[in-house]
Amino acid sequence: MTILKNSIKLCSLFALGALTFTSCSNDDDNTGSTGNPSPTTSTRLYTSNNADGNITFYDVTDMSNITTTSLITASVAADGIYYDGSTDTAIQASRSGLALEGFANATTQATQSNVNIDVLGTADMVSPREVAVNGNFYVVADNSDVDGDTTTPDGRLFIYEKLGDAFTLRNTITTDFKLWGIVFNGADLYAVVDATSELAVFNGFLSNSTDVTVLPSKRVVVEGIVRTHGITYDANTNTAVLTDIADATVSTDGGFHVIADFTTKLDATPNGGTIALSDQVRVAGSNTVLGNPVDVAYDGDTETVFIAEAANGRILAFNNIGTGGDLTPAVNNTLVSASAVYLSKD
Repeated sequence: MTILKNSIKLCSLFALGALTFTSCSNDDDNTGSTGNPSPTTSTRLYTSNNADGNITFYDVTDMSNITTTSLITASVAADGIYYDGSTDTAIQASRSGLALEGFANATTQATQSNVNIDVLGTADMVSPREVAVNGNFYVVADNSDVDGDTTTPDGRLFIYEKLGDAFTLRNTITTDFKLWGIVFNGADLYAVVDATSELAVFNGFLSNSTDVTVLPSKRVVVEGIVRTHGITYDANTNTAVLTDIADATVSTDGGFHVIADFTTKLDATPNGGTIALSDQVRVAGSNTVLGNPVDVAYDGDTETVFIAEAANGRILAFNNIGTGGDLTPAVNNTLVSASAVYLSKD
């Protein structure tokens, strides 16, 4: 996907899955641009779901000719998704198998191919959610209750090392809050504090190499969010995007927040402080089709936000975000029980 600069609007008619959409992008109205995008060979959006456990990815390199590929896996429900371009392997956290599963030669498979697990982890988890990757280390957020007391929020971060054709559990970190979305920024891990509007920061996260309870280096409130779930961070544009599922039982009250110059704002916010809504852009409203946006990906080159929308079973994309508001998605594709998205630019 390419943005044309100098206030030139790019509009393209494209097909995604069985639906057709019009996508328009205008550089003047978008958030977080830092210059001309770098050329990429391919751009793909990888998705997982809790309806059938299959992996679906959309090749959006050529906006006039988007193709869709579905890989049929043995899982019946899955969450966090990642793509390793160096080995052409798609990896997801299986909620039915309770393990990380990697599928090689992902981009060379024909759609609807039945794929075997080529890289497998041990079944250690109880309720795996998001996956964050740093080198050969794969961190999975598990939101199951750790101590058996539902009045005391907690969660676990399972740290796996990818060694050959296996994911080996190195250690497990227990947190004093419920988990969902996680993402790395260098050595630091950002983690959503589920059931709240807060974000936790673990500085030098992987230096914790034993089974231990670790308190975050900082927790901050993201003003305007009711209940955050998904998070992504783009280092090239220093932009973070967080989702808001609000009331999980309501399919119309979701939204997402775009925070430009993110690390500056985060660093300026003390532990226990608040990132003000005036320092963010919020997208929400009846036109957005956002109810439970559980995961998010961001293309900093085109300033496009991709959403896994669980309540309405959608993969959504938003551009021309500007100052936010009740925006209509540029992409609105059906994916029942969508659970995770990951954007790969090779």
